Amino acid sequence: MAATVQIDPIVGGPAPDPEFIARATQLIPLLRKNAAASEAQRKIVDETIAALDDAGLLDITRPRRFGGHACNMRTFLEVIAEVGRGDGAAGWNVGLLNVCTWFATLFSEQAQQEIFGPNPKAKLCGSIFAPKGGIFKIEGGYRVSGEWPYCSGSPWADWATLALTVDERPDGSPIQALSLVPMKDITIKDTWYVAGMVATASNTIVAKEIFIPSHRIQMLEDLAHENYACTYRDEPNTQVSFVPLATLILAGANVGLARAAMDLTKSQRAHKPVTYTIFHEAKNSPAIQVGVAEAQNLTDCAALLMARSCADLDNAATKGEHLDLVTRARIRMDTGQIAELSRQAVNRLMTHNGAGAFALRNDLQRIWRDSEIAVRHAQVEPEVAKLTYGQALLGLDHFSTLFF
Repeated sequence: MAATVQIDPIVGGPAPDPEFIARATQLIPLLRKNAAASEAQRKIVDETIAALDDAGLLDITRPRRFGGHACNMRTFLEVIAEVGRGDGAAGWNVGLLNVCTWFATLFSEQAQQEIFGPNPKAKLCGSIFAPKGGIFKIEGGYRVSGEWPYCSGSPWADWATLALTVDERPDGSPIQALSLVPMKDITIKDTWYVAGMVATASNTIVAKEIFIPSHRIQMLEDLAHENYACTYRDEPNTQVSFVPLATLILAGANVGLARAAMDLTKSQRAHKPVTYTIFHEAKNSPAIQVGVAEAQNLTDCAALLMARSCADLDNAATKGEHLDLVTRARIRMDTGQIAELSRQAVNRLMTHNGAGAFALRNDLQRIWRDSEIAVRHAQVEPEVAKLTYGQALLGLDHFSTLFF
């Protein structure tokens, strides 16, 4: 007998699975304890990765037939946010490792068996920045050389999902594909030297004269239109819209960072004096009270947009329907807004925590830096998202983004 699906009455979509949210919440003390050490070594420490893996939080999108949990998208995003509440970089990597694993489940059965047959817990990282040149069509597939930057989670991956520019249209726009490549065929170049999200280890993947067979390649245009190569369709996640989810997961850690900043404000700032005022405890200051309320409201708005977007994805997937163009564009718009609202919340709280919030010994400064970097991902950038949504609302037949 099928389990009853709980519906969130606010957004009208499947509710998150409380078990997996609880697993993430239980890890927050460990995540916070290790966050500074992870940043110092520019890679999430082994203890944190092992804890996430042991809790099943790196198997969120893995199909049940390969031993995964096949959670709905609402659960997936809430887990990213909750892990991000403990450590933004860890939340980011939970999102990327899981979504790239989900990418692989949309490929041919032959490709899936190559990945998950020998190792059902195989992890995938990925980059959609397709290099120009070095990619040649040969019998049975492509011969590939190139570099792919910003490959979050690569130190822990067994396979990579890498974009390829395989041809060019008459107007000069690229024809792109997504490929599956074992990590043993490629190398990692240490290039991720940044101000925030340092521990994501989002380094550069390098390939030199490798062969990628055709069954491990799908055109991005087919993926964008949900013409997936997979033949196993017994789980709703095989029907989820590719580009909206690939974009939305980037906003989850932003919500978590805003929640983390609120946690620290309530535990650290509330009982400290406000310098040069009569307030011996900040919690009694009207300015602090208003600022905290505004920050919480911004975070709540971001979380509600995230929940609504998840409901759109989950409801369509459950019904086996394609999202309409305007809804797809709105999810892109919502993704940018989620990130920007979360960033505004963090910045309000930094102001109300005072100059001490920027001391290197204070975890708030790392949360702030992580937030500032996360909101600037090319697929999150709010202004491009606004253009795309506006163009869809006005019925234009051309768009500022290649895929959404």
